[in-house]
Amino acid sequence: MADGTVSSRLDACWQRGCDFLGAPLALMGGAMSWVSERNLVAATSNAGAFGVIACGSMPPKLLAEEIAATRALTARPFGVNLIILHPEIEALIDVCIAARVGHVVLAGGLPVAGQISRLKAAGIKVMGFAPALPLAKRLIRNGIDALIIEGAEAGGHIGPVATSVLAQEILPAVDEVPVFVAGGIGRGEAVASYLRMGAAGCQLGTRFVCASECVAHPEFKKAFIRAAARDAVASVQLDPAFPVIPVRALRNKGTELFMQTQRDVIRRFEKGELSQKEAQLEIEHFWAGALRRAVIDGDVEYGSLMAGQSVGMVAREQPMREILDELVAQAHDALARR
Repeated sequence: MADGTVSSRLDACWQRGCDFLGAPLALMGGAMSWVSERNLVAATSNAGAFGVIACGSMPPKLLAEEIAATRALTARPFGVNLIILHPEIEALIDVCIAARVGHVVLAGGLPVAGQISRLKAAGIKVMGFAPALPLAKRLIRNGIDALIIEGAEAGGHIGPVATSVLAQEILPAVDEVPVFVAGGIGRGEAVASYLRMGAAGCQLGTRFVCASECVAHPEFKKAFIRAAARDAVASVQLDPAFPVIPVRALRNKGTELFMQTQRDVIRRFEKGELSQKEAQLEIEHFWAGALRRAVIDGDVEYGSLMAGQSVGMVAREQPMREILDELVAQAHDALARR
């Protein structure tokens, strides 16, 4: 069913999302650094969904190469996820405009109106993350074309509010633009439930890590297959004086070492061995390179195993088309039963 041959009811439920994405299925791939590169993005789009390149910390030249390499693998639409706090964000926007990218997802903060308008002036559809209703309305006023609401069940950097709560807060109150729901989604029944609530589509990340087309290290994939939902935990902040941006990942030796590192750094600060700025930098730099070590090198003990709580529903490695077929069949059946 991943070619779009689904029931008229499912078609009707996510037609707005399909039209916006230009894809047969209103299912987006979450942008995961080191994971959502050309191979997985192209496989996602080729199978009927909508792949999204994770720019992450890429410099502009590398992003331009990644877009071109993805285009060589698929003729179907895909998007690019840009982190607003990237030091070269304006140059990255220039790259997307020059490459005539169809969709850009602005993440990691609240985009300014100028960034949105510059992309839109180039004919690019712009998406942004809304962690609360007032911010959703502000993004709409600033010209955003579509919203993504992502709950705390998601992997990677997370907010404090559950997906189900965000959906109840935002979906009934927003009809000006399409809204896509993300965080903790691993089966088609959940997709169907959010569509019934008014979502235009859904975004999934963790569920796609074990796609056979994904370049993640076999040990990284094995960690996902072995894990239960409770193993995907949010990072803990020991002292409010040293803030830690919450990240959800699988618990491992690196997680334990991070806790000990925080204790040691705070103790050294209290003894006067470190300034507050130096202590904060040591804590922030702990995970530097850890995601790459896990995804690319397979260091599943000390690397960062970013995963959402839907990891418990990842049972085996499968081709992307097979994963999408399962999700669509489950959504179809849920709507048919209703």
